[in-house]
Amino acid sequence: MKKIFTISLIALSVIHSAISQESYQPSQGNLEAREWFQDAKFGLFVHWGVYCQMAGGGDMGIAEWIMNSKEIPIVAYENLTNYFNPIEFDPNEWVTMVKEAGMKYITITSKHHDGFAMFDSETSDYDVVERTPYGKDILKILKEECDRQGIKLFFYYSQLDWHHPDYYPRGHTGQGYTGRPEEGNWDGYINYMNTHLTELLTNYGPIGGIWFDGMWDKPNENWHLEETYSLIHKLQPTALIGSNHHKAPYDGEDFQMFERDLPGHNTMGFNQTGSISNLPLEMCETMNGSWGYNIKDRRFKSSKTLIHTLVKAAGYNANFLLNTGPLPNGKIQKENVDTLKIIGQWMDKYGETIYETRGGPIPPKPWGVTTINKAGDKIYVHVLDLDDQSLFIELKDKINEVRFFDDKSKAKFVRTDLGYVIQIPQSKRVEVDTILEIELRK
Repeated sequence: MKKIFTISLIALSVIHSAISQESYQPSQGNLEAREWFQDAKFGLFVHWGVYCQMAGGGDMGIAEWIMNSKEIPIVAYENLTNYFNPIEFDPNEWVTMVKEAGMKYITITSKHHDGFAMFDSETSDYDVVERTPYGKDILKILKEECDRQGIKLFFYYSQLDWHHPDYYPRGHTGQGYTGRPEEGNWDGYINYMNTHLTELLTNYGPIGGIWFDGMWDKPNENWHLEETYSLIHKLQPTALIGSNHHKAPYDGEDFQMFERDLPGHNTMGFNQTGSISNLPLEMCETMNGSWGYNIKDRRFKSSKTLIHTLVKAAGYNANFLLNTGPLPNGKIQKENVDTLKIIGQWMDKYGETIYETRGGPIPPKPWGVTTINKAGDKIYVHVLDLDDQSLFIELKDKINEVRFFDDKSKAKFVRTDLGYVIQIPQSKRVEVDTILEIELRK
């Protein structure tokens, strides 16, 4: 029997003492964590769970949804836990890869929509330690290595749950096929979720934050966000909260995320265009078409495409969270490793124009974006797609000089009534990103 009752009392006690706050006021440590987050710019998203063993089931869809897409009943889906044994999982290999890619943090799935916990939980035995031959707490092992190498770890947590009987009434997904009774205690489910979160926030030391997903399954439900968010901020005031609900941020959230789109864009149909807050921003993206491992999906994005997305995200004042879906044995797909290595080499050379910057004073354009250093005296112009040999930028500040970042040679420019025209001859073009470094006159 798990110690559900004890942990539930702990969670409820913390909630009771925290929800008296009328409105969320971030602590100084939280504000500093937000600043660190904005400076970090680049992280690895990891979608890993027992679903990886089915590898998408031969379909091109998002593989981590296979329980729902194939309508697999709980009694059958639970069999997957009997074969999950990632004996080649090497946290040192993962975190070293992340550092060499120029990434500063990892966000990993602690529980996805299938309800299976990738950590040792006292709340339920439906977890990696209790149900699998592997029998080890993956989050604990990874967190220890992240601490050793100086990488922050965030926990993804799905509010949606296709496994738990108290996730009721059902949302848009997980209906009919699961075998759950058509009844449940919604408040009981919220308590279950909060006790899970209590474990994540007390058993692993300081974490970067909680990355929520799944509210879109029941958009009109009372998710008791004040209770949950207050619990998190009470247990770890510096932990950042973000939620992939595709709406403007709710009170208590510390950063705003955009799924597979740049802030303000909605090409995927997920995000509300125009709902951009003043909070730190983050966009997430896949390396092919799936978050979890899909054996059939070979539509890997090129390193150039992903570098462009990273650069554009920075120009939109956002972080870039790039996903990988590990294999059932715990290894990272070779194609992903190779791509991250190339991105890391680029970041080694050009990281100054990305890290510790903010979106530049020139709005994103079809030709590219700009970033600006925190001192506010140096602008980086990222020219990603330009046919002409001159570039007009609308800038009121006075320029001292313009240099090509690669060889530090001076670029010719002319001031006009509306801005500046900078000469960028073909001989100065760089394949992936031609970067100009503008030094402003003090």
